Amino acid sequence: MKIIANRDVCVGAGNCAFTAPELFDQDENDGTVLVIKEVPDPGEEESAREAVAFCPSGALTIDE
Repeated sequence: MKIIANRDVCVGAGNCAFTAPELFDQDENDGTVLVIKEVPDPGEEESAREAVAFCPSGALTIDE
């Protein structure tokens, strides 16, 4: 599993960072998504999927 973020699509809602702070953060300048960990550990995969599902702009995807 690999997390892919399209920062051009991100609206800076922060749902990802709230849902999975071990995997995501927000850029201090514009609030867009920062992926802290592109390849989650097995115990983090569920929260990664939740964060992708909660993204209102569709900026996040998972490559299996």
